[in-house]
Amino acid sequence: MELGIRIKRLRFEKNISQKDLAMASQVSQSTISKWESGATIPNAYNIVALAKCLDVTTDYLLGLEDF
Repeated sequence: MELGIRIKRLRFEKNISQKDLAMASQVSQSTISKWESGATIPNAYNIVALAKCLDVTTDYLLGLEDF
């Protein structure tokens, strides 16, 4: 499963808006939208921030492990 799909699915599961996730991870809402659509990919710093916000490991976000 690709990164953008995982971000979007986790966001929906946790009932978090793009705006709220953007604020928590210190990026813009349009950046979250671009990541979810696959238009761009987050850098390492942003992946760590997303993992913390979404309460998952970076390996899970990157598709290296599944739970």
